[in-house]
Amino acid sequence: MATFHIYLKLLNLCLGKKRFEIPCYKNKVLEYRSGIETDLDNVLQIPNVFLNVSKGQVAPADDLKKAFGTTDVDAVVLEILNKGELQVGEKERKDQHERVQREVVDIVAGKLVDPKSKRVYTTGMIEKALDQLNKQEAHSQQQASGTGTPASPENGDQKVKKKDLPVWTGVTTTKSAKEQALHAIKALIAYQPIPVARARMRLRITCPTNILKQSVRSASKVGGEDTGEEKATGTVKDRILSFVEQVESQDMVGEEWEVIGFVEPGAFRSLTEFVGTQTKGRARAEVLDTAVVHED
Repeated sequence: MATFHIYLKLLNLCLGKKRFEIPCYKNKVLEYRSGIETDLDNVLQIPNVFLNVSKGQVAPADDLKKAFGTTDVDAVVLEILNKGELQVGEKERKDQHERVQREVVDIVAGKLVDPKSKRVYTTGMIEKALDQLNKQEAHSQQQASGTGTPASPENGDQKVKKKDLPVWTGVTTTKSAKEQALHAIKALIAYQPIPVARARMRLRITCPTNILKQSVRSASKVGGEDTGEEKATGTVKDRILSFVEQVESQDMVGEEWEVIGFVEPGAFRSLTEFVGTQTKGRARAEVLDTAVVHED
């Protein structure tokens, strides 16, 4: 299997005994992988593939064909850029890891709250909670690789369920901070090393008053199967308010009803689908704040 490395401003890929190098700007490689930088002219120092950059030895087309299955230099460059693994000096590697760690923790801290007080946690508490998850996973891996007592049926069921849960094994420098933060949030919510919940969204929902009292109908089910019949499940207003965890204000503005309130992020999609289908787009849901928290 091919292995990939980036040395400072040099990206190289080892295939068997062959090593292919691309002179590039390390920071720009990171920005390219995170989607910030899209112009390869800003990433590559020289848009070519080398066997040895320092000696100016360009990779022959035959070598590219044998190693990559193509002589298309652009395709080879993209493969190396997308699959390369960062390999730098120890100090620089540590600094980069700490930077990504801070970014991940900052994002997570801004998205989660204590479910009772709705207050944010400090970045220090979030970092400790993630470290606890990391240690728990490492311990689980050690147990799984050992020769302990066979699991009972109950323990077996628990292991099956655990497979469906997100696993947190710490920050890596090969993925974007945003991607890792979203995964960390899922893991914290799943395992609850500290009580956490997603910070609520603050929305403004408007709906014409002439459809507020219309009945909402849904398919009737018997034994989990649709009967083909429809039954009333409340009014349009009732259903909209059922998505709102906490109402901040309600008002009539002209011929429209307006409600401002807080919605759990997981309910936002269902709300927008409802106003889009049941009201045929006449009602609207506008995001005022993506994550509302209380701070001391």
